[in-house]
Amino acid sequence: MQGLVTVFGGTGFIGRQVVRALAKRGFRVRAAARNEGTGYRLRMLGDVGQIEMVQANVRNRASVERALDGAVGCVNLVAVMHEGGRQRFDAVHIEGARTIAECAAAEGVSRFVQVSAIGADEGGASSYASSKAQGEAAVRTALPSATVIRPSIVFGPEDSFFNRFGQMAAMSPVLPVVGGDTKMQPVFVGDLAAAIGNAMVDPSTAGQTYEVGGPTVYTFRELMEIVARETGRKPLMLPIPFRIAGLIGKLGDIQARLMAPVLTSDQVELLKTDNVPATGMPGLRELGVTTATSVEAVVSTYLYRYRRGGQYAELPAPMAS
Repeated sequence: MQGLVTVFGGTGFIGRQVVRALAKRGFRVRAAARNEGTGYRLRMLGDVGQIEMVQANVRNRASVERALDGAVGCVNLVAVMHEGGRQRFDAVHIEGARTIAECAAAEGVSRFVQVSAIGADEGGASSYASSKAQGEAAVRTALPSATVIRPSIVFGPEDSFFNRFGQMAAMSPVLPVVGGDTKMQPVFVGDLAAAIGNAMVDPSTAGQTYEVGGPTVYTFRELMEIVARETGRKPLMLPIPFRIAGLIGKLGDIQARLMAPVLTSDQVELLKTDNVPATGMPGLRELGVTTATSVEAVVSTYLYRYRRGGQYAELPAPMAS
């Protein structure tokens, strides 16, 4: 069995798949999370004793140091999609990433993977995108050999994208389409996890930046049409101008203080820019994932839960063109 890799955010949607991918490659894995109790099933993803959970909060340096004790590798997946309470973009994406990287450097960690996001830009209008870029810079200052991986929207059975809109299609006759022509290149969570696992074992990825997306580029409206088709619904696709979406987002900013919002003003800014890998940037193929998984091959395996009648409900016949 290979050395120990600590995965910060290891109990989350992406984290669980990364833990599995690392375990398959023979690493011992320590999944670090604010609430380690959420990862009680992770041990079943590997051999006896191969996977362990530990409590760690990126805002608490001592807990980060404990989580990295004895590690030879580290993956940082910790992120928030909206701000609320003490979970601020600068605290999590910048200072949290800095703390993890500095502690990893002090521990002598040889391989570090920082998972960022396509669109990371220190000068961007979105606070999310700006903080992601500053987090990358903080990591590279502490560990110049770190590998940075920027995914597009990540999908899979427990994602927060297709599930959110699937639920919306089941509850409402209308699907709001903000930035309908904005392009996205969703990547399957299993492919992203495999890429991260490969980066951990491939020394040639050190110091490199990768932008990863799936095999197909879609517009936001096309993704909503997939949601409608797979849920067997026929919602009205309602285009929302950015000006109106911005007002809705401001209400979401207030809602975020209490619960997860449908849309925030910062997310509206993100939707103004295409979410696809930049031309010429290395991606999945260079990280050893030669056949990317399509949206259509996977979403039908979980969006059925939003159909009338559930899994075995007949889908309506497609409309004649």
